[in-house]
Amino acid sequence: MENSDSGGLAACRPPPQIQLQALKTPQVIAAKASLATSTPEVTMVAKSETGRARIWNTKNLALRLGADLISAASAAVLIAPIISIIDRSIMENASGRRTLSASLKSSLGSLLRHPHRAILSKPFALIFALYGGTYLTANALDTAVSTTRNLPPTHVTSGTGKFAASSTANIGLCIYKDQVFVRLFGPPGITPRPVTLPSYLLFAVRDCLTIFASFNVPPLLGPALSRRLQDKGLHRYVSGQTLAQFAAPAAVQLFSTPVHLLGLDMYNRPGALAGGWRDRWAAVKKNWGVSTLARICRIVPAFGVGGVVNMKVRRSLMERLA
Repeated sequence: MENSDSGGLAACRPPPQIQLQALKTPQVIAAKASLATSTPEVTMVAKSETGRARIWNTKNLALRLGADLISAASAAVLIAPIISIIDRSIMENASGRRTLSASLKSSLGSLLRHPHRAILSKPFALIFALYGGTYLTANALDTAVSTTRNLPPTHVTSGTGKFAASSTANIGLCIYKDQVFVRLFGPPGITPRPVTLPSYLLFAVRDCLTIFASFNVPPLLGPALSRRLQDKGLHRYVSGQTLAQFAAPAAVQLFSTPVHLLGLDMYNRPGALAGGWRDRWAAVKKNWGVSTLARICRIVPAFGVGGVVNMKVRRSLMERLA
């Protein structure tokens, strides 16, 4: 009887505490913890997603803006000497002051003999302001986007916003530079006069063509060139995107150069319309080939070398400030 009672009591007795402890395996503990914290985590993610636009990345903001300025200035000071010489030679050749080769020879000789004079000259300052301002606009836009969207300082934007800002800065500064250049290097013996509206409009069309070929065409042309290069086994040496970045701005000079020359001719010979547009076309056609070659040599450092220098200097500085 005692054995039966004890057996019944043993059957109804709750499991020993040691068995409960044995059930608390790491997997069970992790599952309980996950269930206990699942709801708060969902709430935190939702709050993070909805509140992300209100979080700004202002860390080292002043230094980042300084990095934008330094990288833009580094690129501009590197390319300004050669571009100022090429622009001057094109202007002097179109105005009849000197031939293209004579102007190039004279300016290069002056740069080698007296580099400080060339660097302190007005043409150098205008080209430095033109490309320094263009690069700085693009860099500052990247910093503004990375700040307001809480992105890393090295973030680089793309799209219509950046194109619009960069092209506006470039076209505005370039038109100002051209109206100063045509007055500095216009026809000899003629008092400088204000640049007319038709010349301004032609210069704006010229710059729009170059900006479009430099920013919009390469992303479209690059993939097609990459496929062709890969089929021929040349992709190991150069990428299609790099080739398009250099080729598109250079190729568009075939079409933008006559627009540029027409704007110069309308300034240099305001009364030539009496002879008809055929007379102007003859002047443009005369200098088309040599001026196109000169402008291609100008575009390669401006949008190729300068762009790469600006990008690499900025990225290096931003990585230190991240």
